[in-house]
Amino acid sequence: MPLDELRRTRPDLVEPFTTALPGARATVLGRLWGAFVREPLPGVTGHRRESDALVVELQRGGALSAAESSARPFAEVPDDFAVSGPSGPIHGPAQLLEHLGLRTPAAQRLAAELDNSVVNLALARAANAGERVPPKDSADAEQAVVDGHPQHPCCRTRTGMSIDDVLAYAPEHHPVVRLALLRVPADRWQGAGDWPWRLRDGDTILLPLHPWQRDHMLAHHPGLAVVEETIRARPLLSLRTLAPLDVLPGCHIKTALDVQVTNYRRTISPAEVADGPPLSDLVAAVIDKAGYRGSLRVLRELGGGAVRVDGQPCESLAAMIRESTECYLDAGEIAVPLTAVHATGAAVVSGDPVRWLADFAGLVLPPVLTLLSMGVALEAHGQNTLVVLRDGRPVRVLYRDLDGVRVSPRRLARCGFTLPPLLGTRAGDDLDALRTKLFGGLVSGVFTELAAVLSRTRAADPRALWGAVAEVGRRVYAGLPDCEDAAAFFGDTMPLKATVAMRLAQNPRKAQWTPVLNPLASCR
Repeated sequence: MPLDELRRTRPDLVEPFTTALPGARATVLGRLWGAFVREPLPGVTGHRRESDALVVELQRGGALSAAESSARPFAEVPDDFAVSGPSGPIHGPAQLLEHLGLRTPAAQRLAAELDNSVVNLALARAANAGERVPPKDSADAEQAVVDGHPQHPCCRTRTGMSIDDVLAYAPEHHPVVRLALLRVPADRWQGAGDWPWRLRDGDTILLPLHPWQRDHMLAHHPGLAVVEETIRARPLLSLRTLAPLDVLPGCHIKTALDVQVTNYRRTISPAEVADGPPLSDLVAAVIDKAGYRGSLRVLRELGGGAVRVDGQPCESLAAMIRESTECYLDAGEIAVPLTAVHATGAAVVSGDPVRWLADFAGLVLPPVLTLLSMGVALEAHGQNTLVVLRDGRPVRVLYRDLDGVRVSPRRLARCGFTLPPLLGTRAGDDLDALRTKLFGGLVSGVFTELAAVLSRTRAADPRALWGAVAEVGRRVYAGLPDCEDAAAFFGDTMPLKATVAMRLAQNPRKAQWTPVLNPLASCR
């Protein structure tokens, strides 16, 4: 079926897609295999190591085995990778999932998502075949992440989109998207922050609407219509956030999109709309008080809103306006999402890799560890965290997406801050939850990913790379009056999001975490 659709829409991609399909299937299988050996999955009773292989024991009897190297986070999986099962080799991720013996709707849904991920990953690789080149600008850097999420087996899941849609809207295919503008009467608008005057027509709000959303959701709301004008924009790493080309300078537009991407359907909740602007102000104020305005900047969420349907804000008809990376770039600089360093094979990195990582750690760790001690935990994973490069060297760090931030009222009050009224459930004094939020993204994610790619592409010694990170961490905690988080930073394990366990759970939106070995533990 994908081939039939591709023959109709892009016959030039049929051959490269067919060529890319085995490698895409192996990559998704490898990431699923990694989840089998480290996540608490139903149907798995244990695992053990035998020589260079890992063996997973199944509740229904029998065992699975495959190379340990392909189960590592950020591994490069060979195109012929397979898992040995009780009845022979397993080449497909949905086939591997079947060995858990689950007959639940969640398992059936995940199997379809895995198949969708394989197809879209092969399509992405087919469209981007050729030598990796450094990105020319910040939008190029966003679109350079061909393989999507670097650990999730649903790395390229786009449930709800056809191949035509993926080619037209996905960032890895480098399109220019025309955002529709929905006319929203003032009495049906629920907003927060400052909405741009450019997106108003008198008292009427003009809501940027993704064209996929217009085509699939607007029919359910016959009282609403779009205007003739559209906004040309380039999709960024998250698919539904776009950089407008001709209007709204200094802004990015985050749209609602009823499409399943990795773990979530990408709509915009009322809490996200309401909390974005006040959280932006709070986090920026804490950074200023901590004295790190020069090294860490937050891309503030300036305003947002949603259409009221039956008296309630509709998460499918919503948008947010965020500061763009260009607001914090000087001439000759480029903002690169941290996961794009891996995606480009470290082509954006200049100079000695250990020195580069030490410089980056020196920019990001002092502010984020200090913020944690003051009561703000950033969700600093590789998509939300960007490094600003000048001639391939890190000069500052940018952070975006305030929806992932968690805050401690007690710690903030201790530092003289009053928590603004928030609609969401992001406030709490559970310190383990705060540390998990920061370290699960920054250490298990960003630094592990950077260490993997720099050791693989630049032959850097992993011990030296992690030693450089640890040295900065020690220096930060030595200077903090309260260093109660240091034990967790240098602990034996770090939390890693259990993405497959989440997809198999009754409530797939609830975050789950699994402990993995902490490379910083040997450096304490």
